[in-house]
Order: sequence, then C-alpha cells, then structure tokens
Amino acid sequence: MPASPLDSAQASATMAAGGTAVADGQLELSILMPCLNEAETIARCIIKAQKFLASTGVVGEVLIADNGSTDGSQDIATKLGARVVPVPTRGYGAALSAGSLAARGTYVIMGDSDDSYDFSVLMPFVAKLREGYDLVMGNRFLGGIREKAMPWKNRYIGNPVLSGIGRLLFGCPARDFHCGLRGYSVAAFKRMNLHTTGMEFASEMVIKSTIFGLRIVEVPTTLDKDGRSRPPHLRPWRDGWRHLRFMLLYSPKWLFWYPGFVLLLLGLPLGIRLCFGPWRFGSVNLDINTLLFSSLAVILGYQALTFGVLSRQLGEKLGVLPRSKSVSFYRRLFNLEKLLILGVVIVIAGIAAAIDSVASWGAASFGNLDPVQAVRRTIPASLACVIGVQTVFFAFLSSVIDLGVKRDES
Repeated sequence: MPASPLDSAQASATMAAGGTAVADGQLELSILMPCLNEAETIARCIIKAQKFLASTGVVGEVLIADNGSTDGSQDIATKLGARVVPVPTRGYGAALSAGSLAARGTYVIMGDSDDSYDFSVLMPFVAKLREGYDLVMGNRFLGGIREKAMPWKNRYIGNPVLSGIGRLLFGCPARDFHCGLRGYSVAAFKRMNLHTTGMEFASEMVIKSTIFGLRIVEVPTTLDKDGRSRPPHLRPWRDGWRHLRFMLLYSPKWLFWYPGFVLLLLGLPLGIRLCFGPWRFGSVNLDINTLLFSSLAVILGYQALTFGVLSRQLGEKLGVLPRSKSVSFYRRLFNLEKLLILGVVIVIAGIAAAIDSVASWGAASFGNLDPVQAVRRTIPASLACVIGVQTVFFAFLSSVIDLGVKRDES
C-alpha cells in the first residue's frame, strides 16, 4: 500500500531536521506561511521548505501563522515539525505581521500555503538577503505563470495596472507588487511599521520599503496552480480596490497636491483675467459663467492643497510616513499666528470687495443693476471670504495635528 501524504510528510520532516536543529540560538531563516484552512496543501508546502533547509544547510525553521483554521491544519503542521503561531486577528496581513514578529530567524521568506509557490527553490531569495537587500520580491512575470495559475483579469489587468500605479506614485523598482513570495530581514520588517491586516498588506510592505529608503530587488519566481479544491480567499475586485485605495492614501502628492496645483493653475489666472471684463478669442467668449467655474476650481484646488498638508502631517505624526521636506518647509514658514493673520487679511479683502459692490448698488439708488457687472464683483468677494475662512480653519487643525512637534525641525 502506498504511503499516505501525512506519512511521507513526517518522513521528510525527520530527514530535514538538520536544517532546523538550532533551538535557542539565532536562526538564519524563518520560512513563514499564513494559513487559514489549508489542510489540503500545507503538508506539501512544509515538506518542500524542510527539504530546502536540509539540502542547502541553511539553519532555519518553518513557521505557520494560523489564522483560526478549523480543518486540522494546525495538527498537520505540528506533526511535521513546523512551529505554529496562533493569530486570532483575521486577515492576510494580520497573520503575516504576527508571524514575522514571532520569527526566530534573521531573515523571513513568506509564501502562501496553498502550494502555488515552490518552497524548495528559495536560494535566490537567501542569496540576495545575504547580500544586504532589505526586501527581495518574487516576480512571477519573469519566472513564469503556469496554466490556470492566475485568473486572466489578475494577470492582464489587476497586477499590471496596480504595479504600474505603484511604480508611478512611489518610484518603486518592483514590477510585480503582489507576488506572495518575498523575503526580508526582521530588522527591515520592524522599520516598515506595517499596519494593514488584509490583502493590502502586500502593497503596504512594498510602498513603505520604498518611501523609507530600504534596498529592494526582484528575483524570478514561478507561480503554479494552487492545490486546493475550494475557491481562494482572494476577492479580485474587492481586494484590488483595497490595494488602490491604500496606494492613494499613502501618496498625498498624487491624491491632493498635484490635482490641487492643476486646479489652481487653471482657475486662478483665468479668474483674475475675467475680473476685468469678458475675454474673447475667435468665436469663443468667456465671461461670468466661466468666472464662476474658475472660482470653484480655486476653492477646490486650495482645499486639495491644504488637505495634502494635513494628511502628510498626520501621517508623520502617526509614524506611517517619513518626514517630508515640503511639510518641514511649511512648518518653518508658517505657524498658527501667521496663518490666522493671513486668513483674516483675505477675509477683510473679501468684505471690502463686498462693501464696494454694495456701494455701487447704493450709487444706483439700490435699484436694478447690470447683472453681469454685479456678479463680476460679487464672485471674487465671495471667493476671498471662503478662502480666508478656510485658511483660519486650516491653521487651527494643522496646529492641533502638530501638537508636540517642534516647528524648527528640518
């Protein structure tokens, strides 16, 4: 009678014991697998990882971060000699964070426990980690994607688009943002200070490694069809949106500053020109309707810029974003009092313009006015009042966020 998978797994675990013999000292490598009901495949993954340790002489451990399995995955892993860390908080990121912090190795190589990655060929990752790289990313598009291993919408839409957006927003060298096989040092992981608990954990790791200046490199990785008979935990559209949302939240420049500057550059010069009268070129005549929309563009642009500053301040205060030169310059240039004075001055200018409009109405004995000329005066007056009040509110909120932060920091 042929041996059962579990019997074979136990034999392989015994054979691999030389690779995990260090009990109390510092191991070089922890091979980390998140697990949620992976009884069908986890034995094969552990066997491959243990064979890798035994055949290469890398001193390490196989670590299972279990996310509350109810199918006996924990017992299988324990019988095979893997170390199981229970993680009560549900989520891909939660499991990997807890597992990384519990790792006994200097380095961690993480990979899914669904048998889609081959844990017996991890030496390219180890070699790059030994060279001093902080994050070693697998690249499935370089290594190869087996038939039916990845849904077409992930392969041709989701991964290329999200990876491209990530490279654009953050300048990250990785071309496969969401490869589940990657290695990193425990010291680098702690520097990343990751917070997400779901699938966006994969993006957060790459993004924060980039913005904190960690060394990143890619190695080719092969993706096989997973060995499960049930559907994967991944939900492409939901998880894709979560990845995109996370990227935008970590990029105030692209979410707030760049759109804000564009709106101001479009609205402010055009609005100033139209304050002095209509602007005709060719058959096109721009007048008060355009003045109104240009004023809206100025308001939205100014709001976007101030939101960008506030979000960056908050990110720095929480420790999830590094110090920004732009925000440091803002802190040196402005304080609460200066911003309050600026806001009040702008409001006074708006009130003065409004009084001038009322005076013009009075000169007409408060009768009918030319609506075009009247609106040409009231729109800039209203705009100034809105911008001034927003500046005052921004000053107070910015100062609340910056409580305890030295204003003279560089």
